[in-house]
Amino acid sequence: MNWDWTAVRDFMPQFRDGLLVTLRALALGSLISFTLGLLWALLMRTPTRWVRWPVGIVTEFVRDTPLLVQLFFLFYVLPEWGLTLSAMTTGVVAIGLHYSTYTMQVYRAGIDAVPAGQWEAATALNLPRGRTWRAVILPQALRRVVPALGNYVIAMLKDTPMLMAITVLEMLGRARLFSQQHFRFTEPLTVIGVAFIVISALASLLLRSLERRLVR
Repeated sequence: MNWDWTAVRDFMPQFRDGLLVTLRALALGSLISFTLGLLWALLMRTPTRWVRWPVGIVTEFVRDTPLLVQLFFLFYVLPEWGLTLSAMTTGVVAIGLHYSTYTMQVYRAGIDAVPAGQWEAATALNLPRGRTWRAVILPQALRRVVPALGNYVIAMLKDTPMLMAITVLEMLGRARLFSQQHFRFTEPLTVIGVAFIVISALASLLLRSLERRLVR
């Protein structure tokens, strides 16, 4: 194997563009996932079964179908129904929706871990239900779920290459394009592999730091 540093240098501009796409998809997908996941978790705790059942069916369906199938459905099928999204928007929505069904379970576990005495104290103080959630339950629950949510951020990062299937040129897509154009596969794919390792490591360090601050 002949390693060519010139190929690495030539690949850097495309790598930079792919990295920005990957990080944007990860950030927006995580935001959707965390927001929707919390919404699903709260809806599943409502006393009305006509709310719980549809939410449970939808989230179970999304969780049990592959992310790649969901990407293809949103990108190729929805336009036939009159709803057309850009490839990037489709990818972000698909990743966020898919992982929201997993973060929902994380939130549920965090909420269930809040001691029952906290609910009783809020009731004794005659706090409104909305304020009980905002000021008492959710702050305690969120501190408990940061490590698990962080794991899903890293999982989302590793799933971003699937966006290549709907023409989004993230890091791997850029590496594949460069390899086909220059017939050099080792250098761009190695750079991409190292980039995923570095980003995952940095994300883990950031999450550990955030976890230590929340525990204090």
